[in-house]
Amino acid sequence: MTDDGFRGTIGESYRDSQSWKAPGAEAPAGAPNVLLIVLDDVGFAHLGCYGSSIDTPHIDRLAAGGRRYNNFHTTAMCSPTRASLLTGRNHHAVGMGMIVDWCTGFPGYQGQVTRRAATLAEMLRPAGYNCHAIGKWHLARLRDHTAAGPYDHWPLGRGFERYYGFLGALTDHWNPELICDNHPIPTPRREGYHLTEDLVDQTIAMIRDQQAAAPGKPFFSYLALGACHSPHHAPRACIDKYRGRFDEGWDVARKQWHARQLELGIVPSGTRLAPRDSGVRAWSSMTPDERRLCARHQEVFAGFLDHTDAQIGRLIGYLESRKLLANTLVVLLSDNGATAEGGAFGDINIRRHYQFLDESFEEKLAEIDRLGGERLFSNYPRGWGCAGNTPLKRYKMHTHGGGIRDPLIIHWPERIRQGGLISPQFCHSSDIAPTILEAAGIAAPASVQGIPQMEIQGTSLAYTFAEPLAATRKPVQYFELMGNRGIWADGWKAVTHHEADTPFEQDRWELYDTRADFSECEDLAARHPERLKALVDLWWAEARRNHVLPLDDRGRERALETYWPPRRERYVLEQGGRLAAVGGPPVAGNSWRIVADVELDAGARGVILSAGGCSAGYALFMQGGRLAYEYNGPGRRWFLESGHPIERGRHLLTFDFRQEGSGAGRATLLCDGAPLETVAMSGLWPYSPHGGSIRCGYHDGSPVSERDGSHIPFSGRILEVAIEVDSDGVPDPALQEHALISED
Repeated sequence: MTDDGFRGTIGESYRDSQSWKAPGAEAPAGAPNVLLIVLDDVGFAHLGCYGSSIDTPHIDRLAAGGRRYNNFHTTAMCSPTRASLLTGRNHHAVGMGMIVDWCTGFPGYQGQVTRRAATLAEMLRPAGYNCHAIGKWHLARLRDHTAAGPYDHWPLGRGFERYYGFLGALTDHWNPELICDNHPIPTPRREGYHLTEDLVDQTIAMIRDQQAAAPGKPFFSYLALGACHSPHHAPRACIDKYRGRFDEGWDVARKQWHARQLELGIVPSGTRLAPRDSGVRAWSSMTPDERRLCARHQEVFAGFLDHTDAQIGRLIGYLESRKLLANTLVVLLSDNGATAEGGAFGDINIRRHYQFLDESFEEKLAEIDRLGGERLFSNYPRGWGCAGNTPLKRYKMHTHGGGIRDPLIIHWPERIRQGGLISPQFCHSSDIAPTILEAAGIAAPASVQGIPQMEIQGTSLAYTFAEPLAATRKPVQYFELMGNRGIWADGWKAVTHHEADTPFEQDRWELYDTRADFSECEDLAARHPERLKALVDLWWAEARRNHVLPLDDRGRERALETYWPPRRERYVLEQGGRLAAVGGPPVAGNSWRIVADVELDAGARGVILSAGGCSAGYALFMQGGRLAYEYNGPGRRWFLESGHPIERGRHLLTFDFRQEGSGAGRATLLCDGAPLETVAMSGLWPYSPHGGSIRCGYHDGSPVSERDGSHIPFSGRILEVAIEVDSDGVPDPALQEHALISED
C-alpha cells in the first residue's frame, strides 16, 4: 500500500496493473436526514403549543406529531448556545463563554470553537452526510469577517459544504448583507423580499439539488433563523393581523398564557406564575399613548413570529411532498429566552441602544406606524419579554428560568410514534449533538483531521423517543453568563443574579426544588443551607473544569478587549470595492477625511463612497453635478451640498471633518482644495457610525440617504478613494470605533 492509501498494484502498463478507487463514505443504513432549526430570542411561552396566543400552526403541527420538551435549557445567549448545540460540549469548555463580539481571550472566552470540539458537520460529513448551513452563524471572531479572513471558522471552515446567511449577531431582514459560501453577495432586490423567506428558499434548494444528485443520501441542514431577534421586521399584513390583539397588555397576556400552559400541560399542574419582573410597569399604570405604543410593538413581534412559522411550514411541506419527512429528524428550538433589551417602551433604532444613546418617548411614538418596516430597527419593550418567558423569571442573559429554559420540539415519524406528548427530562443544548449522532448511528470520533477530541459532555435524548416519561439521565449542568450563575443537579437548582460592578462574593444564592417548583417561585435557601452549599461548591468545581473563570460581569464594555484588525491611518478603495464594517476606518471621535480622485461626466450622479444604511451611516455622492454628503446620525441627519455644479473632468473631491469635542466637529466639502460648503455637526455616533459595509462607487443594502444620487452607481470614473484618520480623539480609536458594531 502506498503512503496515500492506494491499494492496487502498479506494473509497467495498465495491462499488468490493478487500479483501486477509495470507497466514498456511506452513512449507516437507515440514517435519518437531520433538520436543525434554531429560532432567535423566542421565549418559553412564545409558541402557540407552549401557551401563547400568537398563531404558530405549523410549529404546533410538528409538536403534535412529535415531542415537546418542557425542561430544555440553553446558555442564555446566542453564540454560546450555538457552540454547545453544534459540538455537544459546554460553551466555556469549547471557548465560547460569551458571544463572539464580547470574548476576551481567556481559554473559555476565545470567540471561536476549539478544533478539539468538532461540529456536527465535521462529525457527520465524513460519515456520509451532506451538510448545509443556512442563516445566522455568529461563531467566528469579528476580525475574521473581512475579505482577508481567515475563513477557518466560517461555516465552510467548520465542516459545512454549503452556506448562505449572515455571519454576525443580527441583520436587516429587508436589506441583509449576506454571505454565500465564502464570499459576500449583493443584497437581494426583488419586490417583497424578506430574509426568512429567502433562507427557507435556500434550504429547500440545497436539499433539492443534493437529493437530485444522490437520492437517499442523508443530509444535515442547519437552519439558524434571524427571527425573532431584533430588529423586528415583518410583512405589513402579518403585523396588521394582530391589530388590537394585545391592547389589554402584558399583565393580562401573562395570566392568559399561564392558564393556557396549565391547560396544555406544558407546565405541571400547580405551577405558579412568577411575579412580574422588576422594571416592568403595571399595564394599568401607563398612559393611553404608552399602552398604544407598547401594544403595537407586540403586534410587530407577533407578526414576525407568525411569518416565521409560515416559512417553516413551507419547508416542512416541501419535505413531506418529496416523501422525505418520515425519515427526517427535525429538531426545533430557541437559543435563549425572550429579551428585556428594549427597555420600558421599546426601541426604534437598536443601534442607539447598543451605543448607550437614549430615544425620547416622543421620538418612539412618532414612528409607531413604521414599526416593522424597512426604515426602522425596532425592538419591543421588556414587558413583552417578560410575557414571552411566562411563567418564568427574568430574561435572556440571566440564569434564572426566563433566560435559559426554552422550547424544544423533536419530530421524527419513523422513531417517535407517540405524537403530541410532553417529555419532562432535564436537558440542555449540549444534548442535541449526541442525540443526532445516536439517531444516525454514528459514534463521536476520537480524532478529527488528526486533532484529538474532547469528550462529548452532552447526554443523548434518544432514550426519550420510545419512553417519553423516562427518568432523566443527565446528572448535572452548570450555567454562567455575565456573572449570573446557576447549577442544576438531581432536580435541585442553585442560582444567583449578579448585579454588574458589585463583588461576586456578595451575590446571594437562591435554591429551588425544580421538581415541585417549575417557575422558581419558592426560595428554599434558608431552609436547606447544607444543600445550597453543596451545590455552590459543585458550581465552582464545574466552573474550573469547564474554563468558566475568570468571572466577568461586563457586557458591551467587553467589546473593547475583543480582537480587531490593526488600525491604519489610511484606507484605500477602488471603484466597485467593498470593505466589511469590522475592517473599516475608526472615524468616530476623530478628525478624518474622504479624498476621492475622480473623473466626472456632465451632470455627474451617484455614490462615491457609502457606509452603512438606514440605521446608521454616511455617504459622499454626486447629484445633478453637485457634490453632497449626508451623515445618518442618532436621531438626526446632517447634509452638505456644494452651491453649484462641478464641471466635468478630473477632480480631487474631499469631505473633511475636524473634531471639536465629544461627538461634535466641523465638516467641509472641498473640490481641488477649494472649500465648497461647511457646517457644524454635533450629537454624532460615539462609536461606529456605519451599521454595515463600506462601498466605493455604488451602494448596497438599506439606503443611508433618500436623496437622489445617494444609492445609485457612480456615473463617472473613480481612480481611488482614500479615507484618512487622525488620532486626535479617544486614546485608542481603533477599539473605540469598533466597540459596538456587532450586537448580541
